[in-house]
Amino acid sequence: MRDVVEIGLGKTAQRGYHLDDIAIVPSRRTRDVDDVSTAWQLDAYPFGIPCVGHPSDATMSPSSAVRLGQLGGLGVLNVEGLWTRYENPTKVLEELAGLDEDARATKRLQEVYAEPIRPDLIAERVSELRAGGGTVAVRVSPQHTLALAPVILDAGVDILVIQGTIVSAEHVSTTDEPLNLKEFIADLDLPVIVGGCTDYKTALHLMRTGAAGVIVGIGGDGWSTTESVLGIRVPMATAIADAAAARRDYLDETGGRYVHLIADGDIQTSGDIAKALGCGADAVMLGEPLSLCDEAPAGGAWWHSAASHPSLPRGTFEVAGEPLGSMEELLFGPADEADGQLNLFGGLRRAMAKCGYRDLKEFQKVGLVLDR
Repeated sequence: MRDVVEIGLGKTAQRGYHLDDIAIVPSRRTRDVDDVSTAWQLDAYPFGIPCVGHPSDATMSPSSAVRLGQLGGLGVLNVEGLWTRYENPTKVLEELAGLDEDARATKRLQEVYAEPIRPDLIAERVSELRAGGGTVAVRVSPQHTLALAPVILDAGVDILVIQGTIVSAEHVSTTDEPLNLKEFIADLDLPVIVGGCTDYKTALHLMRTGAAGVIVGIGGDGWSTTESVLGIRVPMATAIADAAAARRDYLDETGGRYVHLIADGDIQTSGDIAKALGCGADAVMLGEPLSLCDEAPAGGAWWHSAASHPSLPRGTFEVAGEPLGSMEELLFGPADEADGQLNLFGGLRRAMAKCGYRDLKEFQKVGLVLDR
């Protein structure tokens, strides 16, 4: 049973743990790092590293998404972003990269995202991703899925990501026709990733929609303001472990249908990646860390996808910093600093080797300890 704490008369709260609250416990066996595999597969699509690019315009352009795919990850382009609102958003991105971190930055984000989405540009961007030769994945919000899905599907994507701050299998509305995820996914012949979610029940219900993957978390980081705006904060270690328990129960329920978990939040270093996978995730969604590579389209600036919301932005703007190196160096090194921000997946491989595990599925069984 989860620890339940009484916070006042008649009101209790479940105890949750962040990734910073836990540490990995090595086993009795170690393994040569060259014998470790970080490969995983979503439906028919194999990947060399468990890395999904967060669909922020700060990090994912058609070219950077393709580059991430070439390096073994999965780049995801936001079809509600700047690349589908502007014929050439390079000048807009350059302007954003030069903004200061003040109130004007949020206002300017809202202004540039007020430009309408152009369906012709969705098709054009998907074609650019397809020309890159890798797996083509795009993100759409639940609110716009029904309207944009025909254009997206006609363009020919491999994986569809339906992502919002919080996504549920049962959305209630008295004004609009809600998206029925189960019916929508059943009509598709391509894998769908849905999320984010924060607890066991929501994860299980999302799995029952037929999703191939579930995003756990809300992309929380030092620049997210979801807690101050909505009062929602996700203890990622607990959220991932709960979703992994839901996956285990769903496996039993369906006789073996496996749903992949993608952790999205509080992941900055290679150690964070290792701990997220040790809690039960199959992959991690990287946002701000990818903004620090040379290929990042915003030149080192960072903003969360929800930071440009027209009426309730949930994220502050991080001014552009000095890039740490190429995307390849960020993912695979070599690292010239000892803070875990470079060689992210080399660090993961080393952690797996130190604990004696040869692949990601085995590594999900690693021991954990509370150290806070």
